Amino acid sequence: MDKTKGTYCKIILKKSYMKLLKCHCGAVEAKVNAPDSLEKILRCNCSICKRKGAVMSLVKNEDFKIIKGKDKLKLYQFHTNVAKHYFCMICGIYTHHNPRSNPAMTGFNLGCVDEIDTFDLKNIAINDGYNHPLDKDKE
Repeated sequence: MDKTKGTYCKIILKKSYMKLLKCHCGAVEAKVNAPDSLEKILRCNCSICKRKGAVMSLVKNEDFKIIKGKDKLKLYQFHTNVAKHYFCMICGIYTHHNPRSNPAMTGFNLGCVDEIDTFDLKNIAINDGYNHPLDKDKE
């Protein structure tokens, strides 16, 4: 793996478009049809993301498909109830979400993709979910 020509994700994703996402216990699996390089790798500082601490990326909803354990996923919503956050009800791992800023996209936990080592990723963008444009009078 040549880390001098781009990020770890860009190099890994050139090997294959389809990635397998798994929770910790293996009860939930998803196929992620990712482009040859992930355009957006980020963390978020909103109230839920700062607590889960995941490194995420995004694909269109049609490029993300649960292939195992749909009945093992638990939905969590809060505040405006627009965003949908999913986690495995057995091991508790956050697998994916649909953000309220763009519900047509699926954000997914890069830590759930075995061949991606999130500790090798550098210069990860921070999404300012704390100051979300849909929140007007935040105290």
